[in-house]
Amino acid sequence: MPVSPAANSDVARFLAERFADHSALRRDIHAHPELGFEETRTAALVAERLRAAGYEVTEGIGVTGLVATLRRGEGPAIGIRADMDALPMDEQTNLPHASKTPGKMHACGHDGHTVSLLATAEALAAHGRFAGTVHLIFQPAEEGQGGGAKMIEDDLFTRFPCDRIFGFHNEPRLPLGQAATRGGPTMASADEFRITLTGKGGHAAMPHMAKDVALALSELVVALQSLVARRIDPLHGAVVSVTQIHVGSAFNVIAESGWIAGTVRCLVPEDRAFLEAGIKRIARAHADAAELEIAIDWKDGYPPLCNDPAAVADVAQVLASEAAPVLFSEASPILAAEDFAFMLNEVPGAYVFFGMAEQGTPVTMVHDPAYDFNDRLIPIVAESMVALVEAELPA
Repeated sequence: MPVSPAANSDVARFLAERFADHSALRRDIHAHPELGFEETRTAALVAERLRAAGYEVTEGIGVTGLVATLRRGEGPAIGIRADMDALPMDEQTNLPHASKTPGKMHACGHDGHTVSLLATAEALAAHGRFAGTVHLIFQPAEEGQGGGAKMIEDDLFTRFPCDRIFGFHNEPRLPLGQAATRGGPTMASADEFRITLTGKGGHAAMPHMAKDVALALSELVVALQSLVARRIDPLHGAVVSVTQIHVGSAFNVIAESGWIAGTVRCLVPEDRAFLEAGIKRIARAHADAAELEIAIDWKDGYPPLCNDPAAVADVAQVLASEAAPVLFSEASPILAAEDFAFMLNEVPGAYVFFGMAEQGTPVTMVHDPAYDFNDRLIPIVAESMVALVEAELPA
């Protein structure tokens, strides 16, 4: 990539002038949250604004997703993605723009991501200095439903080829005005399991006449922890968390069956396959030792999110330059998951975290019913993304 561009003062001025408008739109979307694959209102609002800015807009990709394309001359093509969906939870912020829909809330900042990418789009169309093609991808259903994979199934990158792709997320623990990313594994895979054991019920006073699934499940929970503790490189980053144990309904009855469930997180793809095989092997061995029947349900979730090192180096160069309004640092890997990983498995690119913590304000993490996006982050993300486009597609 060529040397990073100088700061585009027209873009900064444009975003400052439209901050009130972008903030109002973000709060409107926040007040009307939509769950995965239901983002019809949000997508319609975004599409209308994008067309008004001069973009070619294609709707209905991945059910409720859309892609906005802006072409200027000859050059490569890049994509920038934002997610649009809310979470199925009740909001407890008591803000004027709080959710108007019980059981639905923008608790992860996807309302802010959507408007940040829209602000990027409008600034690019008005003042962007680039040569090539920009595809802005507004994705549905990131929260556990794999909307990114669904867009790929709908031929996203065949219809909108990208040489590189970029994504971003707010980070409540990072100060406003800071950004961070890293090369290689950055976020974890996320798989789910449920293990059901069936034995023989009986009276609690006569355990010798029963086959006790409660004891076997308890031993299994402990045994599963040996996989990460003793079979995974401690520098890799992995976790097996049993989050549910269900057995029995009375204090004096040995239950006939019970089950445990949980999640497996890994940064290294090879560890993911190893842990799946190991969990199944240990579970079957425990069932066999206790003479119990076993059923294992395994759900593959999101793969590890692996940033392309070359793309990260270019992002770091841009974000550390005067072209971007942020201070850049290297991120640490985390074991949360993100379905932008599906897109990075198809096209090289990078995922960036933008801080939004204000000094003197308590940090409220995402997925907390008291969470709200910091609107001051919108122009920071937008100006940074415009700078990245101008560096990737120099005019």
